Amino acid sequence: MPRFIIERSVAPLTRAQLEQAGRLSVDVLKDMPDVRWIRSYVSDAEGKIYCEYDAPSAEAIREHARRAGLPVDRISEIALEINPAMFS
Repeated sequence: MPRFIIERSVAPLTRAQLEQAGRLSVDVLKDMPDVRWIRSYVSDAEGKIYCEYDAPSAEAIREHARRAGLPVDRISEIALEINPAMFS
């Protein structure tokens, strides 16, 4: 299954707002078994959230975002995953 990084521009969010968005995302994913949220990173300084997902296509990511009311600035398909352990 392809892996994607999604970049989202957001206004500053409280912890409660992040929790609400996360719960809504998970609820939407219940009806989208081919889409899997791996993790997200929040950058308050940049006003961005970077999310990692497995999905059959970028369109599936867009559909999840539409249903969950989440912004999408950019979707990048990951060609190769590397980590420090590979080079030691």
